Amino acid sequence: MREQNDKGNARFSVASRASRLAPRRIAVSLASRLRKSTRAWARRRHGIDTDPFTIPNRRVYILPTRLGLFYAGMLFLMFLGSMNYANNLALGLTFILASVGLVAMHHCQRNLAGVRVGSAATQPVFAGQVAKFAVSVETEAQVERHEIIVAGDHSTCAAVSVAPHERAVVDVDQPAQRRGRLRIDHVQISSNYPFGLFRAWTHVHVPMSCVVYPKPAERSDPPPPTETDTGGAQDSQRGDEDFAGLRSFQFGDSPRRIAWKAYARGQELQIKVYAGTAVTSHLLEWDSLVGMQVEARLSRLCRWIEDAYAAGRAYGLRLPGVDIPANVGNAHRQRCLTALALFGDDYVDAAA
Repeated sequence: MREQNDKGNARFSVASRASRLAPRRIAVSLASRLRKSTRAWARRRHGIDTDPFTIPNRRVYILPTRLGLFYAGMLFLMFLGSMNYANNLALGLTFILASVGLVAMHHCQRNLAGVRVGSAATQPVFAGQVAKFAVSVETEAQVERHEIIVAGDHSTCAAVSVAPHERAVVDVDQPAQRRGRLRIDHVQISSNYPFGLFRAWTHVHVPMSCVVYPKPAERSDPPPPTETDTGGAQDSQRGDEDFAGLRSFQFGDSPRRIAWKAYARGQELQIKVYAGTAVTSHLLEWDSLVGMQVEARLSRLCRWIEDAYAAGRAYGLRLPGVDIPANVGNAHRQRCLTALALFGDDYVDAAA
């Protein structure tokens, strides 16, 4: 009997919790649908914007916030009380506070009008990571812009202020679920400045893209080495005139080989690699992974590229329609990973 009562109480608790959460879920669903419909309406009305795009006055929308509605209600009650008691001092204070609200509304709208929004350099990521789309915000006016917020579909950046003739770069996060080219074409620019009584916002449709590399597979057997003439991409006995590229610093490397200029620019420690003659390098071939699915092959090739780059070894990549000769350095790594990311998507090797 007690077990039945416990089960009944548990079912009642679950049911009551579900009944309490149901209105919240409905509200969230309605808010999401409203945002999507509003964005679709703005997209149809405005179309695709240029990069960079300067926000005009007619593109800025403004509404009172919750604080603004409370402020308006307070002014209304103050006005009724002043009229009821014929208190001229209270009536004057009410009109002064109402004027402050109107001035705040004007400044909130003007805080966004004239701001220039554009895309900045976005670093590639691996599948499963979060891509950070860099958005630049700048102003050419003589007035500083305050508390500007840039928001995407999945993230909202912290408020930034932009001084006259200067630029601020913020990151908008977007999950990268699969390899290829990740695109976003919408960001929302908003501000509650100066007192939070009003919220001004606009929709900017500037296309931005990011390359998403395949997710590296788990470490397994290394690729078979192939004796090939790469111009001695790993020979460290040559002079500076045969510089071939940079690789990541490893414990035991000579300090004389460190690229100190690159390190002074804020980059990680890297080692200079010089060219020589024939060396042993890896040729990473698509046909060597027989019996594996397409994505599994790309993940395994990605793992081999990352391991070879970390070890400072020369490697080449051969895919159907793509043949990248062996080399070293970060530029070569990005070239190979980009070929894997855009495989089957009309990839054109710009460095060929």
